Amino acid sequence: MRRLGSASGACGIMKIRVQDLEVRNLEFEHKFQSGEIDFGSEVRQVGSLQTEGRAELIREHHGSHHSIDDIRLVGKLDGRIEVSCARCLEPVEIPISRSFDLLYRPLDLERGSEEVAINEAETEIGFYSGEGMELEDSLREQVLLAVPIKTLCRFDCKGLCSTCGANRNLQPCGCDQSKPDPRWAALGDLKSKLQ
Repeated sequence: MRRLGSASGACGIMKIRVQDLEVRNLEFEHKFQSGEIDFGSEVRQVGSLQTEGRAELIREHHGSHHSIDDIRLVGKLDGRIEVSCARCLEPVEIPISRSFDLLYRPLDLERGSEEVAINEAETEIGFYSGEGMELEDSLREQVLLAVPIKTLCRFDCKGLCSTCGANRNLQPCGCDQSKPDPRWAALGDLKSKLQ
């Protein structure tokens, strides 16, 4: 097996090529520093993201002259990310530890037909184009899948005041919280008409 480590690849890009996998499986072990992988504006990496695993070629034979070169990616990742609290918008640090076993199929196979029937097993398949794929793309996807839909800084977070915008965890504001939100006025009118 060929080992792909921290020193390989320019600018942190780790390319997994079908041509290389035809010769032997590829083992990888790498620490991605904060900023090497773009997770978008909602997620920020804190410290390094450690990953290790292997890539292998799975050749599926479809008839005597046709085969499909799938890339199987098996490994794990560990790190920490930061997201905003859903109520007060303060940063919340979350540990990420995830194992993965992924299958990628050439994108070219799906072209040429507008409608393709897929079975349940195929919904778990990703796609690559050209000569291979980049490890960073798979890791980005795995980290984003590990992010909770709603993150709170603490269970009893009081959130932001809807009137003045103050963080009510840090200071009480003098705003009248009993005053109804004007966006609900139309429903209040409807309620009074029904009574």
